[in-house]
Amino acid sequence: MNIKTVGVVGAGTMGNGIAQVCAAAGLKVTLQDIGDEHLERGLATITTSLDRLIKKEKIGEDEKKATLANIDTATKLDALAGVDIVIEAATENERLKLDIFAQLDRICKPDAILASNTSSISLTRIAGVTDRADQVIGMHFMNPVPMMVLVEVIRALQTSDDTYRAVHELSEFIGKVPVEAKDSPGFVANRILIPMINEAAYAYYEGLASAEGIDEIMKLGMAHPMGPLALADLIGLDTCYAVIKVLHEGFGDSKYRPCPIWQQMVDAGYLGRKTGRGFYTYGD
Repeated sequence: MNIKTVGVVGAGTMGNGIAQVCAAAGLKVTLQDIGDEHLERGLATITTSLDRLIKKEKIGEDEKKATLANIDTATKLDALAGVDIVIEAATENERLKLDIFAQLDRICKPDAILASNTSSISLTRIAGVTDRADQVIGMHFMNPVPMMVLVEVIRALQTSDDTYRAVHELSEFIGKVPVEAKDSPGFVANRILIPMINEAAYAYYEGLASAEGIDEIMKLGMAHPMGPLALADLIGLDTCYAVIKVLHEGFGDSKYRPCPIWQQMVDAGYLGRKTGRGFYTYGD
């Protein structure tokens, strides 16, 4: 495999997970975020995740040390100038992502691949702001990244076969199962998942049942390992809201109309586990 060095933009929930699995596979990773506090929090999350794997006897202390040694941090995108691939995992905001990719296109070496972990935004549009559109692709990891094996690999209209093959190979190298999907709002995973979560939010909003009741019905009646509202808290209510809006705007179909509770919860700062409160309240 030609990819040896990886840049990850964003040290949040998805970014630190992506950095962890790449570093654990022996790749050199530069984890970038806008502030040292974000990077420190991301590294702390990676350390906790590795400690959990040690307790489960899935890795040893030496593997933990080797993984952490493979991760450098930076607060400037310029630090990614020499990497073979950048995986962007910033907030699910189209304007922000377009700006990041335009900057990466200027900064990164000419043969570097630019990948996005976007869960819904058009890769074709993202590729269009660069002068290397054939080297832009989607790598949609599932949360939590260290545990979930799926990676949706989304080809922009412009993505070359060589870029796709390289990312497919990288995904397998870091222990994931890549599945190709076309560039369409929400791709496959979130086009199916998020409308279900949105409907669960409507059931809660309309008072049909408590959050616990809705989740229990889906777990016991549909054999889901986690209820949709607990899953929304895990994903992040802001992210769920962003995705359902992309689906609604992208297809212009009323079946994707966002539940009003998303805007209310986001305005209140109730974003789920990452803020300690969403459909459920979480302890320290």
